[in-house]
Amino acid sequence: MEEVSVIGIDLAKRSFQVHGAKADGSVAFRRKLSRGKVLSFLASQPPCTVAMEACAGAHYWGREIAALGHEVRLVPPIYVKPFVKRQKNDAADAEAITEAAERPTMHFVAVKTEAQQAQAMLFHTRDLLVRQRTQTINALRGHLVEYGIVAPKGRARIGQLAAVLEDGDSGLPEAVVELGWLLFGRIDELDEKIDGLDRELLRRAREDEETARLMTIPGIGPVTAMALQAFAPPMESFRRGRDFSAWLGLVPRQHTTGGKPRLGGISKMGQRDLRRLLVSGAMTVVTHAIRRGEITDPWLAGMLARKPKKLVAVALANKMARTVWALTTKKETYRVRTAA
Repeated sequence: MEEVSVIGIDLAKRSFQVHGAKADGSVAFRRKLSRGKVLSFLASQPPCTVAMEACAGAHYWGREIAALGHEVRLVPPIYVKPFVKRQKNDAADAEAITEAAERPTMHFVAVKTEAQQAQAMLFHTRDLLVRQRTQTINALRGHLVEYGIVAPKGRARIGQLAAVLEDGDSGLPEAVVELGWLLFGRIDELDEKIDGLDRELLRRAREDEETARLMTIPGIGPVTAMALQAFAPPMESFRRGRDFSAWLGLVPRQHTTGGKPRLGGISKMGQRDLRRLLVSGAMTVVTHAIRRGEITDPWLAGMLARKPKKLVAVALANKMARTVWALTTKKETYRVRTAA
């Protein structure tokens, strides 16, 4: 009997649907397994390709299944959807995953290591605390506006609101003053936790040779460098720097038909956290260059002379992504380009 060639697994919390296909594409088996029986079932199968959607828990299962001797392929869910036939159910999803994994031109997601997932959790935790701090500051500003007290935007300006709360002649009700100090205490607590995570990120970034190399690029700090290590796939999987920037969604969206190219805004594909960090870093470089009035990079000077500032920032983020690919693959450090 012909052995199974590809096994597709539809992941879930407790109930897993498994679809096996032979080399000719015919169905070998369809099974429904509980969570505790998945590894034992795969251990009884001969070495083959095991495919799953790149969703929550997929990297854990990928590591465990690869340890059994199987080749693991993680397929982006957006690429699985076209293979689903008619009704949407677990069996149809498992079959669609199997068919998608057999395509020779399919793009797969690399299985992350435990260290990469730990770095990603560190980044997401810091990002969550920053959002909570911003929400608390906005809540404080919004409540005090109801009593006619306003302050300029920015975290550095909330000291003006603290001065109002300290003023005994402000006319604010006692309950408002107490709740205002409660929010200030929450802001100080979040500041302390974020500063601690920033120090940890900086320590890890300096200790790792790869992140230290990336930090030599203008606009990339320890947070962005660590995020690139945590979220980006191996740079060797991209043929050139443009492929990496396209994966990030920093290239124009195409709508070409009849041989007539039509380009729009950036496609916004790929990992949005990395794209946001690169654009923010590029915007910082552009803003500082304009404020200083001295632009040493001839490419940046030419772009600012012709294009709006935000458009230049996105173009610079694209350039930074290509530079990241070049430095990582060639094991070099960034060299400043100056005008002739």
